[in-house]
Amino acid sequence: MSQPAATIGDEPLTNTLNGLRDARLGLAIGLIVLGLLFHAEITAAVRTWIDSTAYNHCFLVIPIAGFLLWDRRSSLRGLTAAPMPIVALLVLPLGVAWLAAERLGIMEGRQLIAVSMAQVLFLALLGRRLWLAMLGPLLYLYFLVPFGDFLTPQLQDVTTWFIQHGVDILGIPAYIDGYIIEIPEGTFFVAEACAGLRFLIASIAFGALYSLLMYRSPVRRILFIAASIIIPIIANGFRALGIVALGHVLGSAEAAATDHVLYGWIFFSIVILMLIALGLPFREDGEPDAPNGSPMTPDPRATRQGLIAGLAVAALAALAPVLVLGLNEASAMPDMTLKPLDLAPSCVADGAPSVPVAGASGRAIVQHVTCDGTAMTIEIEVFSPHSTAAPVNGERRHLTRYPDAEDTSEAPMLTRAGGPMPGWRFVRASDPPFFAAAGLWIDGQPRTPGIAMRLLMARTSVMGASYAPVLIVITPVEDWPKFDIRKRPGLERQITDLLEAHPEISDQVRVIAAGAR
Repeated sequence: MSQPAATIGDEPLTNTLNGLRDARLGLAIGLIVLGLLFHAEITAAVRTWIDSTAYNHCFLVIPIAGFLLWDRRSSLRGLTAAPMPIVALLVLPLGVAWLAAERLGIMEGRQLIAVSMAQVLFLALLGRRLWLAMLGPLLYLYFLVPFGDFLTPQLQDVTTWFIQHGVDILGIPAYIDGYIIEIPEGTFFVAEACAGLRFLIASIAFGALYSLLMYRSPVRRILFIAASIIIPIIANGFRALGIVALGHVLGSAEAAATDHVLYGWIFFSIVILMLIALGLPFREDGEPDAPNGSPMTPDPRATRQGLIAGLAVAALAALAPVLVLGLNEASAMPDMTLKPLDLAPSCVADGAPSVPVAGASGRAIVQHVTCDGTAMTIEIEVFSPHSTAAPVNGERRHLTRYPDAEDTSEAPMLTRAGGPMPGWRFVRASDPPFFAAAGLWIDGQPRTPGIAMRLLMARTSVMGASYAPVLIVITPVEDWPKFDIRKRPGLERQITDLLEAHPEISDQVRVIAAGAR
């Protein structure tokens, strides 16, 4: 005796997603091609999910999107795929935007656009009505992008503002210089990890999930997501203030900050419970889903139209990556032999310069010198005149970041007169207290990393430049895990004085850069 099929209302459960069957072939082709075209974006995203605790939750995004689709399966009854191949044309402006993000070296932009191309694929394959019925789960896929790291300095500012005004209200004597908070009981530092980014991103992802499950009204969903953004920022400010106040009460800043990460997660759990409690009185999950109108009649041409739509999206999405391949081939770096900087008489060479493995083609050289009794390593790296900002910034991060060091920050290098030294910045880290000096020249002029530098390199990557980009990193030779942080100001001043004593370095750099054309 056969068993009756599981049902939703009067319709078998096994038939609720039959409307997708005509889109399966085109959807599979489109997703596979998009995955191949944007494998670099996918790889970078997964690496960030693994390396950063702020984005570990991204591994759950696809399962959550699948659950959300299953949860609203009843709203898909009567709907069927109605492919619209013409929608594939929306990929063209997205391709232009992706090309701009690629030339600017903005990986998050490339990833957001790749997900947007997938959304165009879904719309082109499913049709307007079915796509709108699945819109919430599909938009949730944007949480796959590890986006928001650029907000860290602003969040540090907000947290410091809370502490500054909080200690005034509480009557705690404090001296605040940037992100450093000194109270009689010790010193606190508002580090990147204290900015609350990981809490904020996790809260937004939770708020979007909660609003999709508990509410039907778009207004209520928007308000709850807004609360999921605002409340964690405020709560993190109070958390940081609480740690400072606890240090004042305990008489030891170190004792209060010992388990601050644990305190943070406990506090975040309390904040999430508060958000849930805040949203429960307005829940609408017991209400039926809004009807989707009259049932759709399957189109016998849907399978063929879906295949055309999938192929069209795949073909149009390939245009920008293919163009980039051509640009990258044209920007191949020629072999060249680099000469070390001439820093005599301030510095004496410690042996012959070496060429690192990464610079085997002559693009990099490492000098080992002793300047006024201090051993230093000077690494010079030259890039193609058609290079984008991405490899330059990536190599700069690689050379100025000590393995596993925390709380990395940058500051302008100041001359004896107090003005900034063009193109040079100090990159500092704590635990261990590592630091390095980094100088950057783009098209023969000293530059500071930022949007202006990215825009300039985006232009020169296409048009070419008279001078190749040059990166110089100066690092004292120290046993950094045992380094006495009190020596750092003296070493930084020594490097600054060395560079001020050799203004001809820029001329030497231009000679190097001109030889790489």
